[in-house]
Amino acid sequence: MSAQVRVVIADDHPMFRYGLRAALAGAAQVEVVGEAGDGAGLLAIVEQTGPDVVLTDLDMPGVDGYTAIRELLTRLPDLPVLVLTMHADDDAVLGGLRAGARGYLLKGAEREEIVRAILTVADGGTVYGARVGRRVSELLTQRPDPAAARPFPGLTAREEEILGAVAEGLGNHAIAGRLGLSEKTVRNNVATILVKLQVPDRAALVARSRDAGLGRREGHR
Repeated sequence: MSAQVRVVIADDHPMFRYGLRAALAGAAQVEVVGEAGDGAGLLAIVEQTGPDVVLTDLDMPGVDGYTAIRELLTRLPDLPVLVLTMHADDDAVLGGLRAGARGYLLKGAEREEIVRAILTVADGGTVYGARVGRRVSELLTQRPDPAAARPFPGLTAREEEILGAVAEGLGNHAIAGRLGLSEKTVRNNVATILVKLQVPDRAALVARSRDAGLGRREGHR
């Protein structure tokens, strides 16, 4: 990607924001165009600046990061959000993913790792820090509870809807038409689902979703 990626950062600790902004200033591929100290400020600065990527903490006063991510993606469903936080517990990780974050890093990550993550999500990918990635894999590949109403509770409602259409054998263009989304949104959501469900490709995703009972039409078993 040749043009600079325009980033907004959000964290309730001013010194952390200062240090992060200074670190990113040394990366030629990234430009920080705004910052906020809470979720409400994040929503406002995103509206003002129109960034390519949002880099946010989860624990913030007032409107927290989880709520801000959900609201941002309601308004701007194609906006890549990358979490940068100190929390690696299951509730925080799954909460961030369910809110719609496309990446999850822990504070303490090196500048190069943060820059790579920003560029990855800006290009439509999904990324996790090594420690978080291992835990996500453990959490999301556990055998589903047969009594659970949702076969893949780690997915957002939109991702479940898209997965159901994928299980029917629909391509991205057809899914976009059915759900009233852009093809880019569908493509990005499918990429995120592949990571969350830890499957290598679309064919494996179809097989796994059908094994879970999705995509079955009348007369098919």
